[in-house]
Order: sequence, then structure tokens, then C-alpha cells
Amino acid sequence: MTDQIVAFALLGAEWVLYLLVALSVLSIAVVAERAMFFHKRKLDHQALQKETVRAIGDDSVNALRNRYKGNEAMAARVALAGVDNRSHGIDAASEAMNSAKLASKEEYEQLTVILGTLGNNAPFIGLFGTVLGIIKAFNDLHADPTGGINAIMGSTSEALVATAVGILVAIPAVVAFNVFNRLTRSHLAHSDVLAHAVLSAMHTTLHDQAKLDEQSDDEGEETD
Repeated sequence: MTDQIVAFALLGAEWVLYLLVALSVLSIAVVAERAMFFHKRKLDHQALQKETVRAIGDDSVNALRNRYKGNEAMAARVALAGVDNRSHGIDAASEAMNSAKLASKEEYEQLTVILGTLGNNAPFIGLFGTVLGIIKAFNDLHADPTGGINAIMGSTSEALVATAVGILVAIPAVVAFNVFNRLTRSHLAHSDVLAHAVLSAMHTTLHDQAKLDEQSDDEGEETD
């Protein structure tokens, strides 16, 4: 068993470097995809909130629906879910908006786990390559004891490259992971604010309608 492990270690760290290069390409691809994803979902949240509240108050949601029906931003989907279900009551609208938010959240968090995994594990992969390289260097020294320290210096320096590359792969992945998570939390916060604004507008509309109905009943009684 030990001989088999040593034989594997003697393959050196070069294959680990190729693995790290492949992982770096994967990391770049994920970053590019997520950057395009969030760019397509840029939205003026304050303007959307004002338009949604106004549409609920005026009972004129067709314009809002036509404008945002193709928008894939989380807040836009939450707003449309609220106004489309307002006729079923406040609780139904609230549940519809929460469902839309959770469905969007899953899309927003896709692939970021890859960046988190690379950020956490790429340095260890590089360190693994370094350990393999050092094992090979000492084996070379064992095979040629007369070479002294010079026999392993070159192999050791090459082995340390694996750790450096692992860190180099990890840093951009961690930065991108944090940035995309921050953007996701920001979209979630804006969606929550919008949902509360929609529910508040619905409460206000129902209260105003109740007052109008009460005034109408009072006027009817006075007429009688």
C-alpha cells in the first residue's frame, strides 16, 4: 500500500497544476455568466415601487404589467405577483410575492456554490501538489545522495508553485463569491421592501374603499 502511494506521489505536481488551470477556467466562466445574469437584472427599484403603489391605488395595473412582464429581475417578478393576485385578498397576494421571491432567489444563487468551493479548496489542492513535489524531491535525493541540497532545491521550488497557483485561483473566486452574494442579498432586500409597500398600498386601498362604502350607506339612509 505504501509503495503504491509513493509511486503516485512520484508523479509529481505537474498534473495538479493542470487541474488548477482547468479550475481557473471554470471559475472565469462562472464569473462571466453570473456577471451577465446580474447585469440583465439591473433595475430602478425606487421607480418600480412608486409605479406599483400608484397602479394599485389607481387600479390601473395593465400599464405596469405590460412594462415589466418580460423583466426577470426579482423585484419586478414580486411586484407582478402581488398585483396579479390582489383581487384574491391580501394574504393571497403576500403568499404569491413570497413564492416569486423564493423562486428568483434560487436562480440568483445558482453556480455561486462553485465559486465558494473553489475559493475554499483551491489552496488545499495547490498544497497537495506541493506535498507531492516535495516527496518527489526527497526521493530524488535518496536516489542520488551525492547531489546534496542542490539535488532537491530545484524540485522543491517547482513544487511550491502549486501552492502559489492554488492561492491565485482561490482569491478571485472568493471575491466574486462575496460580490454575487452581496448582490443577491441586495435584490432580496429590495424585493422585501417592495412587497411590504404593495401590501401597505392594498391595505390603504381597502380602507379607503370601506370608508367610501360607509359614506355611501350614510347618504342612502339620509335620503330615505
